[in-house]
Amino acid sequence: MAREDTRTEQPTANAGRPDGGTSGKPAAESPASKNFFATTPGLVLGALISCALWGSAFPMIKIGNPLFGIATGDAASQILFAGIRFTISGILTIVAVSLVRRRPLCPRTGDDFRKALILSLFQTAGQYALFYPGVSRSSGITASIIEASNVFITVFIAALVFRSERLTSRKLLGCAAGFAGVVLVNIGASSVGDTPLGSMLVLASTVCAGTSACLTQRYAADHDPVMLSGWQFLMGGVTLVCAGWLAGGHVAPSGPEALGVLLYLGFLSAAAYGLWSVLLSHNPVSRVTVFGFMNPVFGVALSALLLRESPAAGPVRLVAALVLISLGVIVVNRAPTTEA
Repeated sequence: MAREDTRTEQPTANAGRPDGGTSGKPAAESPASKNFFATTPGLVLGALISCALWGSAFPMIKIGNPLFGIATGDAASQILFAGIRFTISGILTIVAVSLVRRRPLCPRTGDDFRKALILSLFQTAGQYALFYPGVSRSSGITASIIEASNVFITVFIAALVFRSERLTSRKLLGCAAGFAGVVLVNIGASSVGDTPLGSMLVLASTVCAGTSACLTQRYAADHDPVMLSGWQFLMGGVTLVCAGWLAGGHVAPSGPEALGVLLYLGFLSAAAYGLWSVLLSHNPVSRVTVFGFMNPVFGVALSALLLRESPAAGPVRLVAALVLISLGVIVVNRAPTTEA
């Protein structure tokens, strides 16, 4: 997920909002009017819910692949399956929010549509069109560790490309602690099947994800983040469906259980990314993305619960990893607001 250089088109952050902020990052709000998701409890709660939902995707995809007749390493079918899943996510978001708000959730201007389209190219279409072929050419441990570097990449992109926040020693220290926790979880897992191309594709998908996080924060200053979320899923999902089908992918649901898994995957993506987008619209990128280190922890725990898998890391290492990741989150989120 060619990138548009948005630095020459930087919108006025928070323009049109009640607080009237004009900085390149979420403006400070008075305690009385502060959005719940801009507070520390709201950030922690929202981020952990999102990460738990994303963590559940790992075992549910493993359950879903055989139910849809998708073989391990069949990247075209995996892309097609992902496209169907994200198309459902977009439809669920658009329909549900339209009903709640009692008005259609749709782009109201050409700029709304363009921003949703750009997001879809990075967050959904580009990221997953690169991710699945990369994973099929990589070991699980390599893919997991490269994916975990997403937090570093996002912080660097926010600071050096978008210049929406400063790159500080505390942020780097917090990211390093969280990354160490992810590595600790993966020590002992098999690294068989690694190829340089696979690693490069997974890394490229991670860059797409980091770029989309920064774009989401920037665009949310002037556009409804939930609208952007729903429509980028729909656009990106349809793009992946076309790409997977043209590449020879196929899916064959085996019954109601398969459809149930697909609906759940569609729901979790809509709920997790929608909530994540709201968090990014109210907080600096680094404060939110550092929670991404929790994804593999939830993934390991839920895989053990749902798939009866024995993780490579024992209980002691899992606890130590959780401590390191928690330390990283605390260090980043306790950084002075002037550093953000």
